[in-house]
Amino acid sequence: MKKSFERLIQKEEEYFFRTYRRLKIHIERGKDCYLYTDDGRKILDMFGGLAVNILGYNHREVNKAISKQIGKYIHLSNIFYQDTQILLAEKLIGLTGFKKIFFTNSGTEAAETALKIIRKHFSGSQKKDIIAFSGSFHGRTLGGLSLTERAKYREGFEPLLTDVKFVPFNSLAELEKNVNDNTSAIFIECLQGEGGINSVTPAFIQKLMELKQKFGFLIAADEIQSGIGRTGKFFSFEHFALKPDIVLIAKGMGGGLPLGAVLGNEIVAGVFGQGQHGSTFGGNPVACAAGLAVIEEIKKGLMNNAYKIGEYLKKRLLVHKKKYPDKIKDVRGMGLMIGIEIAGDGQTIVHKMLDEGVLVNCTNVNVIRLLPPLVITRKEADIFLKKFKKVVSD
Repeated sequence: MKKSFERLIQKEEEYFFRTYRRLKIHIERGKDCYLYTDDGRKILDMFGGLAVNILGYNHREVNKAISKQIGKYIHLSNIFYQDTQILLAEKLIGLTGFKKIFFTNSGTEAAETALKIIRKHFSGSQKKDIIAFSGSFHGRTLGGLSLTERAKYREGFEPLLTDVKFVPFNSLAELEKNVNDNTSAIFIECLQGEGGINSVTPAFIQKLMELKQKFGFLIAADEIQSGIGRTGKFFSFEHFALKPDIVLIAKGMGGGLPLGAVLGNEIVAGVFGQGQHGSTFGGNPVACAAGLAVIEEIKKGLMNNAYKIGEYLKKRLLVHKKKYPDKIKDVRGMGLMIGIEIAGDGQTIVHKMLDEGVLVNCTNVNVIRLLPPLVITRKEADIFLKKFKKVVSD
């Protein structure tokens, strides 16, 4: 380890709150699906900045869009009309069919915005209860944590919102038992990320839509990690018969810059009045310019690539599972959002894979999570599969 990097580590420990478990590698640059360290290592990134680097690193069109906007202005207050904001809004609404949009800087801000939409929509009524699910993760602000079931994120930050109920994911009986006339909304990830890459069942979605028809609550679909083409469709809920009223998006939308949004249908389109919600930096023009470039690139066949490469990875991983049933318990996911449940501590796999020059992530203790850039090719998939097989067999 270089002395300059050792000093960097010491300074980080001196100055920062101890919130991150950082990898002790120093990245100098990135290109496509690869990261390059200061000591000359080339690392295949199968994690993509936690689904953020959706087009990989140093993507030409994203860089061009950012540079062009920086030449005009970096920031304007939201009291001004901004071309990039309006163009991106038009693009997203045209693609998704929703009626209104609000831009944020992150996914957790999108969750907070959704909570305010729900509160405002049912203001003055008895509908106060919100339902979320076991394994859920909706952000780290107090509102986001209130919707997040996993204790490791909540402990020590109580009291949180008191009118949130957690229901076992995919349990039809428990869902039906807990929904009533007081239910205002249900937050759902159709493909849970932090919870371990767990997919909702079609039967659960069918029951959810039946109960919505009966009780008149809103459905908020969290597509922060699974959206923007990652699962082979623009949103993961499109794989099912779900029709949400509110959609939360972020991460990959900005291509690496902070950008999130909330989409709303006609039911909630008129919920906010002027001054009732806002964001200083939400919809930053440079981030929106990057977002426009991302959407244009996604439309050029990257969703199909996500589906094809994802299916290829799962098929080959299932072969590994058959060969090593005592080490690989399950392979699941959609598109390029894949979970490999292993027997044992996932962090051991993470470190051994990094030694082999491949970056992966572990979530929910023993699930290796793959979130590679959508520009990944069969060549990179094969590199990962070869290294993973080696690590598992060892």
